Amino acid sequence: MMSIMKTLSKTIIISLLSFSSWLSAAPAWELVDEAVVKNAEQVIQWRRWFHQHPELSNREFNTAEYVARELSNMGLDVSTGIAKTGVVALLKGGKPGKTVALRADMDGLPVSEQTGLEFASTVKAQYDGKQVGVMHACGHDAHMAILLGVAKTLSAMREDISGNVLFIFQPAEEGAPEGEEGGAELMLAEGLFEQYKPAAVFGLHVGLNTPHGVIALRRGPLMAAVDTLRITVEGQQTHGARPWGGVDPIVTTAQIINALQTIVSRQINITKVPAIVTIGKISGGVRHNIIPDEVEMWGTIRTFDAAMRDQIHASIKRIAANTAAASGATAIVEIYNGYPVTINDGDLYDRMLPTLARVSGDVPLLNPDLFTVAEDFSFFANQVPGLYFYLGSVAEGVDPLAAPSNHSPLFDVDESVLEIGTRALSHLAMDFLSSE
Repeated sequence: MMSIMKTLSKTIIISLLSFSSWLSAAPAWELVDEAVVKNAEQVIQWRRWFHQHPELSNREFNTAEYVARELSNMGLDVSTGIAKTGVVALLKGGKPGKTVALRADMDGLPVSEQTGLEFASTVKAQYDGKQVGVMHACGHDAHMAILLGVAKTLSAMREDISGNVLFIFQPAEEGAPEGEEGGAELMLAEGLFEQYKPAAVFGLHVGLNTPHGVIALRRGPLMAAVDTLRITVEGQQTHGARPWGGVDPIVTTAQIINALQTIVSRQINITKVPAIVTIGKISGGVRHNIIPDEVEMWGTIRTFDAAMRDQIHASIKRIAANTAAASGATAIVEIYNGYPVTINDGDLYDRMLPTLARVSGDVPLLNPDLFTVAEDFSFFANQVPGLYFYLGSVAEGVDPLAAPSNHSPLFDVDESVLEIGTRALSHLAMDFLSSE
């Protein structure tokens, strides 16, 4: 009995020593939160500068210069010109460990702002051959400000960090201009992750119909893969009064569009995950009484499963070709692969969920439905385990479903939630590195 008690006492002492050691090694959460609060006004000012000075994809020259300067002032190792205008900075912790990556996107949209904010954008730029307004209508201004806030917070306590933090300011999330490369895919192609070898990557997105101050995320697929569809229907021109004298590509196009609707409704198992095939643009003909030679249509494909994605692509090609052939026309189908599915790594999700729950406090985390929008964060998360979450940025008390959505000229961010985003990414980085 005495031997058992001695063994038990030794076990308890060892356990207490181990627990004490864990406490001393645990992230200094209170210090992080104090620094976030201290930097909160600066984060707001950063967001307002970005909002007032938006730039289109692959044209974020002034934005990149501003970001690089702020990061350099924090004493970080900064690299510019990544994937044309991207900026990365490495924070080297005072203790050995792995590297974690945090990402924000930089580009604005060809949208003329209508918010009436004092710091509203009045920027104009060339887009698709036209002079357009430019606006941060998707919240990338908030993402950059939050990530700068995280960099400032963690750089002040670098000696307590076990490992390194890689800050990624990525251009062209909204898509590179036609004929150009860009975004996360190009950053990776240039060797970003090969150089820094992060063990995980984290990111966030404001808006997306999430309630004020709420953190929302789900395990596994979160946002859809997106592909662009182009179908050219070739017929034979004839007078509108003599349709039998040619082959009408307009009628054939209408038949193809109707037939494409059977893919989602009749040909795939939508009990597994949803899918979308949408035709958004049709062009053909020049006059009311002339049947043209050719009609062109453009569309978008959204999927959450790789096998289903391949099945839908094959179905589109088969339906378009056979429907056109039945009318004596031909259909040329081109599908341009876009962003893959954004997937939250299961193990990383389970591991970091308590961190986000702690940051969220009394506000429960939300497990949202699948989002059929797409994000090129997916390229990063395909290389290393990734975790991406939403942060509700509507004003308190506002129904997020009734508020202007992302990409609207009226879209705005309640700046009080910037502090939550800064805390969330800071805690994720600290917790991940300390647990590694």
